[in-house]
Amino acid sequence: MSSIRVHFSGKVIAVTGAFGALGSSVCATLAGFGAQVARLDHAAVPAAAASDPLAYGGLDLADDAAAASTIAKIVGEAGRLNGLINIAGGFRFEKIEQGTLDTWDLLYRSNLRSAVACCKAALPHLVKSGSGRIITIGALGALKASAGMGAYAASKAGVAKLTEALADELKTLGVTVNALLPSTIDTPRNRLDMPKADTSRWVAPAAIGELIAFLISDSAAAVTGALIPVAGGA
Repeated sequence: MSSIRVHFSGKVIAVTGAFGALGSSVCATLAGFGAQVARLDHAAVPAAAASDPLAYGGLDLADDAAAASTIAKIVGEAGRLNGLINIAGGFRFEKIEQGTLDTWDLLYRSNLRSAVACCKAALPHLVKSGSGRIITIGALGALKASAGMGAYAASKAGVAKLTEALADELKTLGVTVNALLPSTIDTPRNRLDMPKADTSRWVAPAAIGELIAFLISDSAAAVTGALIPVAGGA
Protein backbone atom coordinates (compact mmCIF):
# COMPACT_ATOMS: atom_id res chain seq x y z
CA MET A 1 0.00 0.00 0.00
CA SER A 2 1.42 3.38 -0.99
CA SER A 3 2.08 5.92 1.73
CA ILE A 4 -0.16 8.97 2.03
CA ARG A 5 1.66 12.17 1.21
CA VAL A 6 0.37 15.50 2.42
CA HIS A 7 1.75 18.69 0.94
CA PHE A 8 -0.22 21.83 0.24
CA SER A 9 2.19 24.06 -1.66
CA GLY A 10 0.13 26.49 -3.74
CA LYS A 11 -3.08 25.88 -1.78
CA VAL A 12 -4.87 28.67 0.08
CA ILE A 13 -6.88 27.56 3.10
CA ALA A 14 -9.15 29.85 5.13
CA VAL A 15 -9.55 29.01 8.83
CA THR A 16 -12.22 30.66 10.98
CA GLY A 17 -11.73 30.93 14.73
CA ALA A 18 -8.05 31.02 13.83
CA PHE A 19 -6.77 32.94 16.85
CA GLY A 20 -8.12 30.51 19.46
CA ALA A 21 -6.31 27.50 20.88
CA LEU A 22 -7.64 24.99 18.35
CA GLY A 23 -7.57 27.40 15.43
CA SER A 24 -3.97 28.43 16.09
CA SER A 25 -2.88 24.80 16.24
CA VAL A 26 -4.70 23.91 13.02
CA CYS A 27 -3.20 26.93 11.23
CA ALA A 28 0.29 25.92 12.34
CA THR A 29 -0.25 22.35 11.09
CA LEU A 30 -1.51 23.47 7.68
CA ALA A 31 1.27 26.02 7.29
CA GLY A 32 3.74 23.29 8.19
CA PHE A 33 2.45 21.29 5.23
CA GLY A 34 3.04 24.23 2.92
CA ALA A 35 -0.41 25.83 2.77
CA GLN A 36 -0.95 29.55 2.61
CA VAL A 37 -3.31 30.09 5.54
CA ALA A 38 -5.85 32.91 5.78
CA ARG A 39 -6.84 33.46 9.41
CA LEU A 40 -10.28 34.80 10.34
CA ASP A 41 -11.63 35.51 13.82
CA HIS A 42 -14.06 37.53 15.89
CA ALA A 43 -11.11 38.45 18.10
CA ALA A 44 -8.69 41.20 17.16
CA VAL A 45 -5.62 40.26 15.16
CA PRO A 46 -2.84 39.44 17.65
CA ALA A 47 0.28 41.57 17.56
CA ALA A 48 2.36 38.68 16.24
CA ALA A 49 0.18 38.56 13.11
CA ALA A 50 -0.28 42.29 12.60
CA SER A 51 1.82 42.32 9.42
CA ASP A 52 0.12 39.29 7.86
CA PRO A 53 -2.11 40.43 4.96
CA LEU A 54 -4.18 37.25 5.34
CA ALA A 55 -5.04 37.80 9.02
CA TYR A 56 -8.49 39.27 9.60
CA GLY A 57 -9.88 40.12 13.02
CA GLY A 58 -12.94 41.78 14.50
CA LEU A 59 -15.28 39.84 12.22
CA ASP A 60 -18.91 38.85 12.69
CA LEU A 61 -18.83 35.80 10.46
CA ALA A 62 -22.52 35.13 11.08
CA ASP A 63 -23.18 38.25 9.01
CA ASP A 64 -23.32 37.14 5.40
CA ALA A 65 -22.03 40.44 4.04
CA ALA A 66 -19.01 40.35 6.37
CA ALA A 67 -18.27 36.74 5.46
CA ALA A 68 -18.58 37.44 1.74
CA SER A 69 -16.38 40.55 1.82
CA THR A 70 -13.67 38.78 3.83
CA ILE A 71 -13.58 35.76 1.52
CA ALA A 72 -13.40 38.17 -1.43
CA LYS A 73 -10.42 39.92 0.19
CA ILE A 74 -8.65 36.59 0.65
CA VAL A 75 -9.12 35.66 -2.99
CA GLY A 76 -8.05 39.14 -4.07
CA GLU A 77 -4.87 38.90 -2.00
CA ALA A 78 -3.96 35.24 -2.58
CA GLY A 79 -5.52 34.67 -5.99
CA ARG A 80 -7.52 31.57 -5.06
CA LEU A 81 -9.24 29.62 -2.33
CA ASN A 82 -8.85 25.84 -2.02
CA GLY A 83 -10.30 25.09 1.38
CA LEU A 84 -12.42 26.40 4.24
CA ILE A 85 -12.05 25.18 7.82
CA ASN A 86 -14.92 26.31 10.06
CA ILE A 87 -13.65 26.34 13.64
CA ALA A 88 -15.29 29.56 14.87
CA GLY A 89 -17.90 28.94 17.52
CA GLY A 90 -18.87 29.24 21.12
CA PHE A 91 -20.06 27.30 24.15
CA ARG A 92 -22.37 28.00 27.05
CA PHE A 93 -23.51 25.57 29.72
CA GLU A 94 -27.06 26.46 30.61
CA LYS A 95 -30.04 24.40 31.71
CA ILE A 96 -33.29 25.18 29.96
CA GLU A 97 -35.28 25.88 33.13
CA GLN A 98 -32.87 28.56 34.34
CA GLY A 99 -31.75 29.71 30.88
CA THR A 100 -32.93 32.12 28.21
CA LEU A 101 -33.74 31.89 24.52
CA ASP A 102 -30.96 34.40 23.94
CA THR A 103 -28.47 31.60 24.59
CA TRP A 104 -30.04 29.50 21.84
CA ASP A 105 -29.85 32.45 19.43
CA LEU A 106 -26.24 33.16 20.42
CA LEU A 107 -25.02 29.62 19.88
CA TYR A 108 -27.01 29.26 16.66
CA ARG A 109 -25.24 32.34 15.29
CA SER A 110 -21.75 31.45 16.47
CA ASN A 111 -21.78 27.71 15.76
CA LEU A 112 -24.08 27.27 12.77
CA ARG A 113 -24.98 30.49 11.02
CA SER A 114 -21.30 31.55 10.86
CA ALA A 115 -20.43 28.25 9.15
CA VAL A 116 -23.30 28.60 6.67
CA ALA A 117 -22.33 32.19 5.82
CA CYS A 118 -18.68 31.28 5.26
CA CYS A 119 -19.55 28.20 3.20
CA LYS A 120 -21.88 30.23 1.00
CA ALA A 121 -19.24 32.91 0.45
CA ALA A 122 -16.51 30.37 -0.31
CA LEU A 123 -18.46 28.07 -2.63
CA PRO A 124 -17.82 29.75 -6.00
CA HIS A 125 -14.09 29.82 -5.34
CA LEU A 126 -13.93 26.24 -4.03
CA VAL A 127 -15.83 24.96 -7.07
CA LYS A 128 -13.49 26.92 -9.34
CA SER A 129 -10.46 25.29 -7.68
CA GLY A 130 -11.62 21.87 -8.91
CA SER A 131 -10.84 20.12 -5.64
CA GLY A 132 -12.25 22.32 -2.90
CA ARG A 133 -12.52 21.23 0.71
CA ILE A 134 -14.84 22.25 3.53
CA ILE A 135 -14.32 20.91 7.05
CA THR A 136 -16.38 22.08 10.03
CA ILE A 137 -15.90 21.38 13.70
CA GLY A 138 -19.04 19.83 15.18
CA ALA A 139 -19.24 18.07 18.53
CA LEU A 140 -19.53 14.50 19.72
CA GLY A 141 -21.89 15.79 22.40
CA ALA A 142 -24.41 16.73 19.71
CA LEU A 143 -25.20 13.04 19.15
CA LYS A 144 -26.76 12.80 22.62
CA ALA A 145 -27.22 15.96 24.60
CA SER A 146 -27.01 16.02 28.39
CA ALA A 147 -28.36 18.50 30.93
CA GLY A 148 -27.08 22.00 30.34
CA MET A 149 -25.97 21.17 26.80
CA GLY A 150 -29.24 21.68 24.91
CA ALA A 151 -28.46 24.93 23.08
CA TYR A 152 -24.89 23.93 22.29
CA ALA A 153 -25.81 20.44 21.11
CA ALA A 154 -28.66 21.74 18.97
CA SER A 155 -26.38 24.20 17.19
CA LYS A 156 -23.74 21.53 16.61
CA ALA A 157 -26.38 19.07 15.39
CA GLY A 158 -27.16 21.73 12.81
CA VAL A 159 -23.53 21.57 11.71
CA ALA A 160 -23.97 17.86 11.03
CA LYS A 161 -27.02 18.42 8.85
CA LEU A 162 -25.33 21.32 7.05
CA THR A 163 -22.45 18.99 6.28
CA GLU A 164 -24.66 16.22 4.92
CA ALA A 165 -26.83 18.54 2.81
CA LEU A 166 -23.92 20.53 1.37
CA ALA A 167 -21.92 17.38 0.60
CA ASP A 168 -24.85 16.07 -1.43
CA GLU A 169 -25.26 19.43 -3.14
CA LEU A 170 -21.63 19.52 -4.22
CA LYS A 171 -20.91 15.85 -4.88
CA THR A 172 -20.60 16.30 -8.66
CA LEU A 173 -18.60 19.54 -8.46
CA GLY A 174 -15.32 18.31 -6.98
CA VAL A 175 -15.84 19.82 -3.51
CA THR A 176 -15.86 17.58 -0.44
CA VAL A 177 -17.65 18.55 2.78
CA ASN A 178 -16.97 16.83 6.09
CA ALA A 179 -17.32 17.47 9.81
CA LEU A 180 -15.26 16.40 12.80
CA LEU A 181 -17.05 15.54 16.04
CA PRO A 182 -14.53 15.91 18.84
CA SER A 183 -15.07 15.08 22.47
CA THR A 184 -13.44 17.46 24.97
CA ILE A 185 -10.49 19.26 23.38
CA ASP A 186 -7.41 19.85 25.48
CA THR A 187 -7.29 23.65 25.58
CA PRO A 188 -6.24 26.04 28.35
CA ARG A 189 -9.83 27.25 28.72
CA ASN A 190 -11.20 23.73 29.15
CA ARG A 191 -8.54 22.95 31.74
CA LEU A 192 -9.48 26.11 33.60
CA ASP A 193 -13.20 25.32 33.47
CA MET A 194 -12.75 21.65 34.47
CA PRO A 195 -9.79 21.56 36.87
CA LYS A 196 -10.67 18.12 38.27
CA ALA A 197 -11.21 16.37 34.94
CA ASP A 198 -9.06 13.51 33.68
CA THR A 199 -7.31 15.33 30.84
CA SER A 200 -5.46 12.21 29.71
CA ARG A 201 -8.46 11.28 27.56
CA TRP A 202 -8.96 14.70 26.01
CA VAL A 203 -8.21 15.31 22.34
CA ALA A 204 -5.07 17.26 21.50
CA PRO A 205 -5.56 20.16 19.07
CA ALA A 206 -2.60 18.89 17.05
CA ALA A 207 -4.39 15.58 16.46
CA ILE A 208 -7.37 17.43 15.04
CA GLY A 209 -5.04 19.44 12.82
CA GLU A 210 -3.50 16.26 11.42
CA LEU A 211 -6.92 14.83 10.60
CA ILE A 212 -7.96 18.06 8.92
CA ALA A 213 -4.77 17.94 6.85
CA PHE A 214 -5.64 14.44 5.66
CA LEU A 215 -9.17 15.48 4.69
CA ILE A 216 -7.76 18.38 2.66
CA SER A 217 -5.32 16.10 0.86
CA ASP A 218 -5.90 14.44 -2.50
CA SER A 219 -5.90 11.08 -0.69
CA ALA A 220 -9.26 12.01 0.88
CA ALA A 221 -10.98 12.98 -2.37
CA ALA A 222 -13.51 10.14 -1.96
CA VAL A 223 -14.52 11.18 1.56
CA THR A 224 -17.50 13.53 1.70
CA GLY A 225 -20.58 13.91 3.87
CA ALA A 226 -18.77 12.18 6.74
CA LEU A 227 -19.34 12.99 10.41
CA ILE A 228 -16.13 11.73 11.96
CA PRO A 229 -15.93 11.11 15.73
CA VAL A 230 -12.66 12.32 17.28
CA ALA A 231 -13.02 10.95 20.77
CA GLY A 232 -9.51 10.05 21.89
CA GLY A 233 -9.90 7.66 24.81
CA ALA A 234 -13.27 8.98 25.89
